[in-house]
Amino acid sequence: MKSSTGKINLEELSSKDPKVKYGCAKRAIAVSRENPEDLYPDFGIFLKLLEGDNKILKWGAIQIIGNLSKVDSQKKVDALIPRLIALLSDKTMVTAANAIGALSEIAKNKAEHQEMILGALLKVEKAKYYHKGELSPECTNVAIGHVIQCLEQFGRPVCQRNDVKNFLKRQTRNTRPKVKLMAQQLLDKNSQEKPSRKD
Repeated sequence: MKSSTGKINLEELSSKDPKVKYGCAKRAIAVSRENPEDLYPDFGIFLKLLEGDNKILKWGAIQIIGNLSKVDSQKKVDALIPRLIALLSDKTMVTAANAIGALSEIAKNKAEHQEMILGALLKVEKAKYYHKGELSPECTNVAIGHVIQCLEQFGRPVCQRNDVKNFLKRQTRNTRPKVKLMAQQLLDKNSQEKPSRKD
């Protein structure tokens, strides 16, 4: 089935050639980011990928669904929010990281779901991820880093909330230096900035 752009043949997502299959997924992600309305009619295709066994295509579908929330006039994405939140607890950190990004995008485009999504993102610090079959606290730290990046996109009002500030303060003691720095920088940024004056 071809997307309405005429530039992507989504049948390639079923190709046996990995280069063709994943190349198509990569292009679809780009289109969903820049022109989501072009792929919205094909929502069902990405829903099937989300439910499929191919992890790489699943990760792509998660990103695309998040991007399609911008034009989700039929509230198809709304119904998937609980499923995406459940992916935050997936054993594979990469799956969770993609869900973090998608949920952040959904929260930005659908303010009515922001509170629920934010609450779920803050719980990522307690998630347990595995690497090569072994429990990996470092993977949890990486996921926390993704959450901090998303929090910055929520803006000053959210970053000044007590639950968010407490989350960030805890991460200033994170064992991963990059995460520790990101948390401190976001705290500093939102404690120093002042609301813009309206003349």
